[in-house]
Amino acid sequence: MAYLQSNIPHFKCWVRKEYTHNHQKYHGEFIHAMAIAVTSIPCRSLSFQVIFTGAETYDTDETNVHGGAMWARMPITGLVGDTPLEQWPTPMPTWAAQPWDCSSRDHAVYVLDRATPCPWFAKIDGELYPAKYYFTVDYTDSEIADDPAQHKQSHVLELLDAGEWTGNIVALPNNRVRVTHPAWFEVGEGAPDFRPSQWTHYSKSDLDYTLDVNQVFDNLYRETEDEE
Repeated sequence: MAYLQSNIPHFKCWVRKEYTHNHQKYHGEFIHAMAIAVTSIPCRSLSFQVIFTGAETYDTDETNVHGGAMWARMPITGLVGDTPLEQWPTPMPTWAAQPWDCSSRDHAVYVLDRATPCPWFAKIDGELYPAKYYFTVDYTDSEIADDPAQHKQSHVLELLDAGEWTGNIVALPNNRVRVTHPAWFEVGEGAPDFRPSQWTHYSKSDLDYTLDVNQVFDNLYRETEDEE
């Protein structure tokens, strides 16, 4: 379980340049990079370790000053997918890009293999948009992360056909995404009839445990009454 930073399935991206200059200038400009790792800090959005490539200067007369430079903890709202677009996407408000902040420093990064080749849908501000799945961040070892009613995963996605937001990188929980794959299942319509569980399940939670503890401590070698 990582605490500070985790490697991720790296992906090429563009970084909003104002994020590299304290938001004081360069708004609307972009620098090419690779996102290679992720950090989760409670009450903040996911942030990324990036390596700048200098690719924005290729085939230009500009000097490549950024290639190989690194930046730690680049917020998710500063990233745009490396997908050819007719125009740059509009910056997203943080609440739309990642509705739930990270719930713990302790986290794991993994790829949901069976859901990776599938098209996903991402719900942003009440609308469903197609998205490309990258990987998932999950959290533990905090009061919120381990509460069954509060636990949230962060599925990191690139929005594909989302109007002015197309190309932005987002991190959404299960109740803001939907996986599709017609060969495996038929995708439902409307909101699932779910309610978050507030139950914690463990072996001694049932009242009948106190009535006959042998139910739990029984094992392969315990003789039955018939055998006695």
